[in-house]
Amino acid sequence: MNECKSERGFSLLELMIALGVAAIIATFAIPAYRTYVVKAHRLDAASALVRAVQFVETSRLAQTSESGEAITLGAGLDRAPSGGAAVYSVTVLPESSANGGYAIEAVPVASGAMQDDACGAFVIDATGLRWNHPPGATTPLDAAQSASCWGKG
Repeated sequence: MNECKSERGFSLLELMIALGVAAIIATFAIPAYRTYVVKAHRLDAASALVRAVQFVETSRLAQTSESGEAITLGAGLDRAPSGGAAVYSVTVLPESSANGGYAIEAVPVASGAMQDDACGAFVIDATGLRWNHPPGATTPLDAAQSASCWGKG
């Protein structure tokens, strides 16, 4: 009785092929995932600004004309996303003749995932104008780049 037992398992060659395939898939999947995450964070900033605009417009309608007090954003409206770790800080900018009464800005959090993003800060004003500027600067990005940051490009 001579029984021949065959060993079951992976050979070194099969293991190397599987690792090679996984590395090739990761080469394409990781950058695509990072691009998706960046777009999701930008969408969070844009939607936070729209929510803040709705809040500010409602607050301005409710205010009496004599009060003239500054509007501050409440908890959840002052950051994007509203839950979890903040990626953007949202604030109401002072009134000026150029912004139609107010502007709202979403600036990347200094230690956040979007601190070095090319879109920088998102701004929307009372006239509906949407634009971006690099953090710490006031000069806006060109119109095409801002449009792509807001998801229109």
